[in-house]
Amino acid sequence: MFDLRSGQHTTARPRDEPGALEHPQVTGQMMKGSSTSTAVPGWGLCAVGVTALIATVVAMRQRTINGWLAVWLAEALVAFTIALFSMQRKAWRQGTDLLSTAGRRLLMGLLPAMAAGGVLTAAIVWDGSTRLIPGVWLLLYGIGVVQAGAFSVRVVPAMGIVFVVLGAIALPMPWMWANIMLAAGFGLAHLGFGVLIARRHGG
Repeated sequence: MFDLRSGQHTTARPRDEPGALEHPQVTGQMMKGSSTSTAVPGWGLCAVGVTALIATVVAMRQRTINGWLAVWLAEALVAFTIALFSMQRKAWRQGTDLLSTAGRRLLMGLLPAMAAGGVLTAAIVWDGSTRLIPGVWLLLYGIGVVQAGAFSVRVVPAMGIVFVVLGAIALPMPWMWANIMLAAGFGLAHLGFGVLIARRHGG
């Protein structure tokens, strides 16, 4: 094309040619980069796994279901505190806020499942079918993690699926084996996936 003002030939870009930010390759790279981080704290999960294993040993030494529940409720409080602290620390390192979009999705995915777990636990204790508690906890936590990790890296919903499977296995088991499944989930699974997330997705 000849430019009358400059007196030079110029090459016009077609109107439908994508700009730099619209190019499929650039867009794909941006999406890939955003999918490599997660609000889930890997080392925080490891710490939660360690405290869960300790809680398992202490809880199994209790002579009553009330003592067992007291140990696990204390562990839930400790784990929640560790999770919040490690999430805040990871968000600070990434230059974001705990209540950013990723953080809100994580919390809102877990909170309904945790609330349902509390209600069902009270109902099960009232009914006397306490053998079901470990399986119910694992199932609901796994569902919450799957939901919370829907927009995160793939390892997060994969961890949730592991908890769901462990919960399904634990439900028909006798008390001792149900507690072993509880330790395998909240203890070993948190440790394994925590190390994986910390190494691949930034601590």
